[in-house]
Amino acid sequence: MSDDKTSARRMRPCPICSKLSTREDYPFCSDRCAKIDLNRWFTEGYTIPVVETDDIDESNFPDE
Repeated sequence: MSDDKTSARRMRPCPICSKLSTREDYPFCSDRCAKIDLNRWFTEGYTIPVVETDDIDESNFPDE
């Protein structure tokens, strides 16, 4: 990224610890928080749980 975009970037809370982000580690506040986030991706900590349902047995439904 160019320095013009990083200097104009608004500081936001770090998604890990909520401290203000730094220009060097944006959107995180430090390299430590960036590594914590990367570890969560590697260990699938950001997965969305899926509930699988079995096929519905339609024989129990009344006729319409």
